[in-house]
Amino acid sequence: MARMTGRAPGHRPLLNRRLAEFGTTIFAEMSALAARTGSINLGQGFPDTDGPEEVREAAVRALRDGRGNQYPPGPGVPELRAAIAGHQREWYGLAYDPDTEVLVTAGATEAIAAALLALVEPGDEVIALEPYYDSYAACIAMAGGTRVPVTLRPDEGPGGGAADRHYALDLDELRDAVTDRTRLILLNSPHNPTGTVLTREELAAVAALAVERDLLVVTDEVYEHLVFEGEHTPIVTFPGMRERTVTIGSAGKTFSFTGWKVGWVTAAAPLVTAVRSAKQFLTYVASGPFQYAVAEALALPRSYFDGLRDDLRAKRDLLGSGLAAAGFDVYRPAGTYFVTTDIRPLGEKDGFAFCRALPERCGVVAIPNAVFYDHRDEGAPFVRFAFCKRTDVLEEAVARLKGLAAGPGESAGRRSQ
Repeated sequence: MARMTGRAPGHRPLLNRRLAEFGTTIFAEMSALAARTGSINLGQGFPDTDGPEEVREAAVRALRDGRGNQYPPGPGVPELRAAIAGHQREWYGLAYDPDTEVLVTAGATEAIAAALLALVEPGDEVIALEPYYDSYAACIAMAGGTRVPVTLRPDEGPGGGAADRHYALDLDELRDAVTDRTRLILLNSPHNPTGTVLTREELAAVAALAVERDLLVVTDEVYEHLVFEGEHTPIVTFPGMRERTVTIGSAGKTFSFTGWKVGWVTAAAPLVTAVRSAKQFLTYVASGPFQYAVAEALALPRSYFDGLRDDLRAKRDLLGSGLAAAGFDVYRPAGTYFVTTDIRPLGEKDGFAFCRALPERCGVVAIPNAVFYDHRDEGAPFVRFAFCKRTDVLEEAVARLKGLAAGPGESAGRRSQ
């Protein structure tokens, strides 16, 4: 039997050149490392508890009632499309036609892929805020586009201390990145991994630039209800943006059912038609019974959303304080459920090496931010931790991390689970 290699007959690589730079994701690598070492996994961003019981029961009820067990409609079940339109109207005053301006997808990741595959031609440039969620780069590559990173850089707030540090968007750098080949700007606010929430003034400037240069905007807003400081403002609400913005949302982050993979697109009808044209050849449809459950979830009272935000804010503060006590410089996130840290005060400078050694040193897993950069040197000393875990898990992680302050050459007193 012939031995399988990475090359096909004729010596051509099996993997097409657009994806050649993308191997196994860092999330898979670090999650496997967590399992192998029995470490607390604060790397991958998924909750360790399920969401509301009434939402889970809604999915069970849909299964038992035979709703969604066969192929749902291509655009999504009518109940969910109506609920999404209602959500956009109630929270942001946005009016979308559920029949022509809403599209249900297999999570936000498929929505991003379908939007880029539909809207980007080979050779088009796509601006993305760096560091960026890793699927952005892969989806731009699959569409044949060229990614143009605009880097969010660490800054300091008025207090000058570690707790005041944040990441800032350089609007001049963004403007300079636009060329005659730019097709769209890919936004993410609240921003993963930095936790940045773009201000109304920043969004207004981005919107004005998009209108001036006739650019499309694809905006990933899956953390819209996880804003701890400031407020979430959809860029589509600014003048001239209704006809050029594709907004992406998701149930996974808001309701803690990430495995259900229910996301959506809201946009003007011509944009939804374009995205649907690509989406129908990806999953076609997915998550049938879960769509009915998410429709009910979107109708939960505001007290649910407030409670989710307050719970995660407390967890942010718990982990952030623990990381600071362990010797990290901590960039307190204004949103999402990730906190970025600087490892240089610990005598470290290579995030990859640090994260690969951390499980053996103290039994905790994190993610090196450099994987989210084209400019790897910019992200080299930064490491991301997820705080969307149970309080007792975070408390144990903080206890384990305390030993790092002893220095990289000394034992951190790793505990077994």
